[in-house]
Amino acid sequence: MYINITDRKEADNRGSAGNLVHYLEKENRMENIQEPEQWFNGQRNDIEPYEVRRSLDGNRAKLGNHEAKFFLVNISPSQKELAHLMEKYGEEGMKEQLKRYAEKVMDEYARNFKRPGINSNRALMWFAKLENHRYYTYKDKEVQLGTKKRGELKTGNQMHIQVIVSRKDITGKMKLSPMNSSKGRNAEHSKKIGQFDRMSFKQCGERVFDEQFGFERNLKDTLAYSNIRKNGSLAQREQLDILQKGAENNYRSREQANGLAADVSQGMFQSTSAMLETVGSTLSGFLEIMLAPTYDVGITPDTVNEAEKKRRKRKKQQQGFSHGR
Repeated sequence: MYINITDRKEADNRGSAGNLVHYLEKENRMENIQEPEQWFNGQRNDIEPYEVRRSLDGNRAKLGNHEAKFFLVNISPSQKELAHLMEKYGEEGMKEQLKRYAEKVMDEYARNFKRPGINSNRALMWFAKLENHRYYTYKDKEVQLGTKKRGELKTGNQMHIQVIVSRKDITGKMKLSPMNSSKGRNAEHSKKIGQFDRMSFKQCGERVFDEQFGFERNLKDTLAYSNIRKNGSLAQREQLDILQKGAENNYRSREQANGLAADVSQGMFQSTSAMLETVGSTLSGFLEIMLAPTYDVGITPDTVNEAEKKRRKRKKQQQGFSHGR
């Protein structure tokens, strides 16, 4: 799942939303279009473009000329995720499911601010548009190599959703910027200015997709995995290696590994030993599976408890040996 928040450069978000709304209507202007895609939010599925522009432009009181008036959130499922939705719901059904998913993503967007009263998509002013196509840009390797031309349609299922969300909340009283990642001078200051953790937001979007659609995600397909491989410290990569070995055994160990990888990505553990110690019984059960692949595929709570008893027994034996010396 690719979720990205676009600031000024592409969205041109210091002025009217009219240009962006017009641009996102491009598929409705294509020839042979059978039924135009309407804008939607948490309350309606039949919103006209002029309503989107008028609402966004009318919700900018006390914002200076230099300040962002809105942000663009791109929600793009992978080919594996789209194939899963197609198999489960069919083409028309998956469109509706993606729209409902977008609502939940915007719930996570709201909650990420950790501001009183901003706890769901209904506290935001936002409008979304489902798109069916993508186009090659100068950034694509195919264009750089000359095998594709800029503006040419990409093949395969390219269904995705674009969301324009106002800088101000639905009441027009509160500023909400997802580009604000400053921790502030202290906890109270951070709470006041509304710190936003973009990585946490993206990982929430991934988790919500898996839960909503029953998608069994491989560890290598998680945002946490790619982020650690690309930007992680040596300690984080070592922790990921342990999780990757365990994830290869069965579904339950993979599920545990995916959750732990998100914590590793956010730097919760300074070392591998700290990860083992902090997670405790959950990881001891996980490691028992990793070290004994002959275990049955379905691990039960009793299995985890038994693994924890063995771990504690070994620890006592080691402590006793140490004291004896």
